[in-house]
Amino acid sequence: KTKLICLANPNNPTGRVFHTEEFLRFLATVRDDVIICLDEAYAEYIDDPSVPNGMEYARYRHRLVVLRTFAKIYGLAGLRVGYGVGSRAVIDYMDRVRAPFNVNRMAQVAAIAALDDEEHVRRVRELNTRSRLYLEQELSRLGLSWYPSQANFLLVDCGAPAAPIFEALLARGYITRLVENYGLPSCLRVTTGTEDQNRGFIAALGEVLGAR
Repeated sequence: KTKLICLANPNNPTGRVFHTEEFLRFLATVRDDVIICLDEAYAEYIDDPSVPNGMEYARYRHRLVVLRTFAKIYGLAGLRVGYGVGSRAVIDYMDRVRAPFNVNRMAQVAAIAALDDEEHVRRVRELNTRSRLYLEQELSRLGLSWYPSQANFLLVDCGAPAAPIFEALLARGYITRLVENYGLPSCLRVTTGTEDQNRGFIAALGEVLGAR
């Protein structure tokens, strides 16, 4: 009785991905009348060539809808703008129930300009890859484990309840994310930052872990 399947690639909050071969095997098992919603909010950060680009499959899979956002790599989170790509028939049904004037004019103008700024996307992607590698190395040095990620964050297992660590980091000016609601009470989701921000975070985390 399945009507809709939602997938995220990369996944949030783990940052993990599925690959093209896995995706094709999955598509082959799904009935044609089932809508597949593929959330690719973090797709622009991916540097693994074996991860599928949903846009390519939306061209011929009638009930595949791919969602993208300008809130992540483009830095337009405050404007609340994104887009979906799918067949005319599916988009027509969505258009019938969407709220009128759901995206304001300023957000639309900014989004169109962002699409043309390929240099910004390239620069942010490279910074994110360097930052993610740095955090992986430093977290391992601190004795913490983390999930392999293709997004702009790492899911870090603190090996103990994460809430006190979250509060201690917050008191030092670093906002992480608790993910206990995902059944991961010992984990924090840590977003990559600039080099200075990353170094400051690792230093603060070292202090917190040492005090613990």
